Amino acid sequence: MSCCADRTCRALAVAATTALVAVAAAGCGAGDAGGGSADDGRVTVLATPAPLLDLVQRVGGGRVDAAAVGGLGGDAHAVELTPPQVAGLTDADLVVHVGGLSNSVDAAVALRDGAPVVDALAVDDGAVGSEDPHVWLDPLLMADVAADVADALATVDPDGADAYTAAAEDVREEMAVLEAEASAALAPCRGATLVVSHEAFGYLAGRHGLEQVGITGVDPHVEPTPARLRAVTEVVRAAGARTIFFDEVASPDVATALAEDLGVAVAALDPLEVAVEPDYATAMRANLAALRDGLVCDAA
Repeated sequence: MSCCADRTCRALAVAATTALVAVAAAGCGAGDAGGGSADDGRVTVLATPAPLLDLVQRVGGGRVDAAAVGGLGGDAHAVELTPPQVAGLTDADLVVHVGGLSNSVDAAVALRDGAPVVDALAVDDGAVGSEDPHVWLDPLLMADVAADVADALATVDPDGADAYTAAAEDVREEMAVLEAEASAALAPCRGATLVVSHEAFGYLAGRHGLEQVGITGVDPHVEPTPARLRAVTEVVRAAGARTIFFDEVASPDVATALAEDLGVAVAALDPLEVAVEPDYATAMRANLAALRDGLVCDAA
């Protein structure tokens, strides 16, 4: 279960995670779980998904011992923490996550009892709304997250405050360059329909005037209904879209089959949920190139 906004669902998740913590406490110390202060004095940080771990490592540098919540390589929507992982998350010096992305992580974060947490969704400027957790796909908002991470690290480690602030400013400068490139490349595409396998690109679409249409919603594990497939088919035909974009989080099978039926192309678009390779800026530029090639844009 993931991206669940229902209060009952979240209450059950918190109760289940409380039970996991009790089990973990009986047989697992903080060191076993990867939480608490690092033995070498560095600040311990747990982060999810991969772009936020990458951001923490950039801002924290050698002063932090950063690791992925639940490990790397898995679908961030579907993280299910083990008892040792819950204990590690509750005991870490800082947790950086996106509220609403994983019920299991949200429930464990709720047990930190006031310990420092950065919820990246807090930087949402209202353009998309809190129902979409994919805030890391907007470089300008990522710059704001970097600043929040720097502030949180400075609270835990005041001696490193200047270093954290300087690193966050470096990130902001890089994100500004990246956003300027995206704005220039996608300006001729404003108003184009962006058809995606799952709705991970709302922030990017909102920033650049694209109309996102997803085969599934923000949760890639919800199977599209026949009615939804008919609706997407109608949108593709009416908008004259020429590409359906798929990603590694949602199965490409439905997107590929739909594209074949409609006689349009398919192309990969990376939501960066599983990994950031080789780095954030390069991955985002690859997405930009795919969008520029696959969208219906005015001649530039």
